[in-house]
Amino acid sequence: MDTDLRDKVVLITGASGGIGSAIARASAAEGAVLVLHAHRNRAGAVALARELAGVESLVVTADLRREQAVTRLFAAAVKRFGRVDVLVANAGAWETRDVPLHAMSLRQWNDTFATVATTAFLCLREFFRLLKRQRHGNAVLIGSTAAVFGEAGHADYAAAKAAMTYGLTRTLKNEIARVAPRTADYGGGRVNCVCPGWTVVPRNAAKLGDAATVRKVVATMALPKLASPADIANAVVFLASDRLAGHITGQTVVVAGGMEGRWLWRPEEVDVAAA
Repeated sequence: MDTDLRDKVVLITGASGGIGSAIARASAAEGAVLVLHAHRNRAGAVALARELAGVESLVVTADLRREQAVTRLFAAAVKRFGRVDVLVANAGAWETRDVPLHAMSLRQWNDTFATVATTAFLCLREFFRLLKRQRHGNAVLIGSTAAVFGEAGHADYAAAKAAMTYGLTRTLKNEIARVAPRTADYGGGRVNCVCPGWTVVPRNAAKLGDAATVRKVVATMALPKLASPADIANAVVFLASDRLAGHITGQTVVVAGGMEGRWLWRPEEVDVAAA
């Protein structure tokens, strides 16, 4: 099915990560033009651009916690391509250690909100400023099932992702409709959110390499399987497409195999090899 993303400029934050790179590959497969953001892993973003040879792309390094860096990111994209059609706010960080709230430092709390919620705010603000001029575009935020169900030992991450998943998504779907309004030949600007569940990416590979952990997490899913980055990317491409999702806005799509906040399978019932 034609997504109509060919030649659309898609800016992906955190593009060098597991989910970000999958979103880049899926967007490239639809003929999109890519702006690949990286923070510390520029080499990974450059390697991704080389992998996608034949796809027009731009690699930009920026610390998205800093206003000027975000301004430069969008300025570089506009200078090269003239516009940004889709923002995928994917960048963020997750503390791999389980730290209960009573043991959590204020520094960890603030750092997580800075890397998750503040980076999303700054990128969305710059994107909306651009939309006031170009009058079209949409955004897809990457949330987390931690925002939906909570996650013990990660209250900072769950709270920051909940701010994106609910507060930002549902507020900005109203604001974007004013800066990129519906016209006779344009459906209007949209904001949606994709919440991945347990997904096999480098940052949690060690944890998900443990059979007991896999049994525990997939036992909460109707489809007891860990997600691949491509599972998330496919949902993002769908929501980014004005042709396929042109009347969908303000929605949160959970890509987690029917996860619930309870066990649906006893651990011994799960076939780890198939998970």
